Formats: sequence, C-alpha cells, structure tokens
Amino acid sequence: MKQSIQLRLSQQLTMTPQLQQAIKLLQLSTLELQKEIQDALDTNLMLEEGDEADQFSQSGDSEAQSPQAEIPERTREEEDWRVEQEVPAESGEMPDELPVDTQWDDVYDSYLPTTSERDAEFDLLTQQSHPQTLHDHLAWQLNLSRLNERDFMIAQTIIDAIDADGYLRTDIDELLVTIDHPEISAAEVQTLLHRVQALDPSGVGARNLQECLLIQLRQLPSDTPWRQLAIAICRDGFEALPRKDIAMLARLLGKPEQAVTCAIELIRRLNPRPGSLIETAPSEYVVPDIFVRKQEGRWLVELNAESTPKLRVNADYAQLIRRTDQSANGTILKSHLQEARWLIKSLASRNETVLRVGSKIVEMQQEFFEQGDVGMRPMILRDIAEALQLHESTVSRVTTQKYMNTPRGTFEFKYFFSSHVNTASGGECSSTAIRALIRKLIAAESNKKPLSDDKIAKELADQGIKVARRTVAKYREAMGIPPSNERKRLD
Repeated sequence: MKQSIQLRLSQQLTMTPQLQQAIKLLQLSTLELQKEIQDALDTNLMLEEGDEADQFSQSGDSEAQSPQAEIPERTREEEDWRVEQEVPAESGEMPDELPVDTQWDDVYDSYLPTTSERDAEFDLLTQQSHPQTLHDHLAWQLNLSRLNERDFMIAQTIIDAIDADGYLRTDIDELLVTIDHPEISAAEVQTLLHRVQALDPSGVGARNLQECLLIQLRQLPSDTPWRQLAIAICRDGFEALPRKDIAMLARLLGKPEQAVTCAIELIRRLNPRPGSLIETAPSEYVVPDIFVRKQEGRWLVELNAESTPKLRVNADYAQLIRRTDQSANGTILKSHLQEARWLIKSLASRNETVLRVGSKIVEMQQEFFEQGDVGMRPMILRDIAEALQLHESTVSRVTTQKYMNTPRGTFEFKYFFSSHVNTASGGECSSTAIRALIRKLIAAESNKKPLSDDKIAKELADQGIKVARRTVAKYREAMGIPPSNERKRLD
C-alpha cells in the first residue's frame, strides 16, 4: 500500500464548550447543581451570590457598578463598552444537538486545587461516621465471644456469607468448600452456625423464613403467651400459615381456633428480615425543582427559588479588566469573566427549560391532579418534545432527577410518562391508571373470597379496558400485592 497526501473537503458540526456546560447543567439534579455552583463560586473570583435583580443579564449587558462608586452615567457607559470590547460576549444561541468536539478545559483553565491539596483540606463530610453494616455488628459480637482460632475462622466465614436481610443463602457443603480445610467437618460448621444464630439481631443466620421465625420464637421468654403454640404452627403447619387457614391449623394441632388466632398474631409481630434492623441506608433527600399549586381554579407552576443560589458578576473585579494588558493576570481575569457569563446564561437557560417542561406536564396531566392516579393519561417524551419544539433527548435530560412538589405529593418528572393500552371505546389508558384501578379493586374485595387475576381482568374489561391476565399479574407483582390465595383470610 502506497502512502499519499489527499485533500478532503467536509462539513462537521462541533459542540462548543459553552454548549457542553449547558447540557451538563441541564441533566444535573438540584443537589448536584448546588454543588456545581458552589464549586464555581469557590474557584471563580468573578462570581458572587446576589439578588435576582443583580444577576448578570443573559443578553450580555455589562455589569453594574459598585454602589459605592460615584461615576457619571456617560462614564459608566463608556467603561461598560470598553469591557465589552476587550472581552466580547459570544453568541447566546445554543443548538439543540451537536457532536462532542472540544472540552471545557481546552478553552478555559481549571482552577480547582490538585488532588493532594484537596485531600489535605478538612472535609466535614469525610469526618462523618461510616454507617454500621450487619457484618460489622456480627463481627463485633464475634470478637467478644470466647472462641479458639479454629472456631473463630469458621464463624467468620459463616458471617461473611450472610446477606443484608440476615439470611444465610449458602448451604453447609458450600461453606466447607470456602473454608477449604480437610480437618473441618460439616457437623462442626453446623455447630458454629448455631452459635452465629444466637447473635443479635434475633433470627440472623437463618437459611429460610421458617427457620428465621422459629429462631425468634425460641429466643422469646418462656412465659410469653402463645409461644409454644406459635412454635408448633411454624414447625408443623408452616405451609398453611400464608393462607391464614385458621380452621385447618386448628384441626392439625388440635387447638381452638381462638388460640390459633392469638398465636398467629404473635408470629405477625416477628421480623421476617432481621438484618434490616441493623443495616442503615444513607438518607436520600429530594429537593423539588418546581412547585405546583391550584389557585382560583387554575394550576400554577413555579420554580423553586431556594433550590439554586442567585449568581452575579462581581462588579469590582469586572472593572479591573479595563486596566489589564495581555499579561498572564489579565488573561486569567478575562477567562474568569467569560466563564462566569456562560455559567449564568446556562443556569438561566436550564431554569427556563425546566419550567417549560414542568408546565407542559401539568397542563397535559390535569386529570391526574384532579382525580389522582386513576386520571393519569398515557404520555411519552415525544409528546412533550413536539409540544415545546424541543429535541426528545433534551426532554429526557430535563425529566431525569427533577422533581415537582404537588398537593398529591412529590413526584419525579418521569413518573408522569407511562405506556398505554387501548380501550373498548377506541381511546387509551395509561399503565399508571390501570395499576390504580387494580389496587382499588383489590382494596374493595372480600377477605374470604379475593379476586383472582383473571377476575380482575374481567372487571377491567367491563370498564372498557382490555388487559390480559398475565398483564394484571405483572402489575400486581410490581405493586407488591400477593396473589389471591395468599390474600385469603377465613377469620
């Protein structure tokens, strides 16, 4: 193959650093956006917090003078004009979608400290205590036990195999393979398993739900009312327990139905997931981006003014630019000013887009706000994109990790988008509305004769909604509702 030089003429769209920043801010959640703004305030000397009236104009107007400075209007206009000439504002128009070409750091310098400097700083969040896990809690108790080195190793292996719910999902033979010691037998592992099952919380180390309930019952005080009968129910009649078939349990155990009912109430007070008592998941906070309220019969949508701080360009630093030359310090000031301008413009663009999308969602889902989940209409991202003349990817970014506070609760934007099924009248019904109808039918059913999935499908068909039985089962399982045989109660 021979090498050669060729000329090729082509057109290529590029994504400017400013557009990259706007897209990045658009897809951030409120908490992530607050952190991004705080980082910008810490690293950009041109930025400062201020009132909304003091924000830098999105059209690229010059910064206001400091209140202490007494400068005639003509002089002020001349200085603003000179600042604009030295650091010209770029076009504020941002295309909808362009391929990635240039990175922000390729144009503007990054003033974040190095990794070593950042590690050396005191970070309050890093000083918080690490949440205790179930394994930590069990290991702490194991260290207090008087076990020799061999037994301690076996018990530690058992603890490592326990999941977050407190169950041992591994059988004895697999534990022997994990330990990989020729002198350790299955009986020895079984003995140490009983030692682990005696640790706190009660029921930990069980291999199934039946064993978990039995461990908890046996660890109750011996004088606990109905304790022995509850143990007999879990040991001999566990298969009838989910069906709540009290009559069958009474015949099986030879006890009165009233006594069986009291024993079942004791079993209900047990914890089927003992590990959840120790595992502490970090709290996740949701800050709504918009507020929705009804006033004089109309639904109003407002931005959450407290979600993001108001930014403006520091007027004193901005005036220093007119006295700078082409030195390194002057270049840094100009770079900071341009970066501050585009950050404020991008924030204004983000807020406007979020408000437009949120308002359109409320407009198209008014029946939901009036009636609840039953009134949810089917809607996809394309519906919002076509109504607002936005790209579907832009709507997808806006609806991700954005929340609205409504009289019916706080919902993510994506909650209002759902698939649909056709109705007998030729219309459409959203999957959210179908779930609400299924939940309503089950709530009104008889405890002694609950509705089966097939019966629910027929009830929906009578209302004009054609849904297959397997679809009803899928929606029911997604809502965490057990099947009809487990919902049946004979008491």
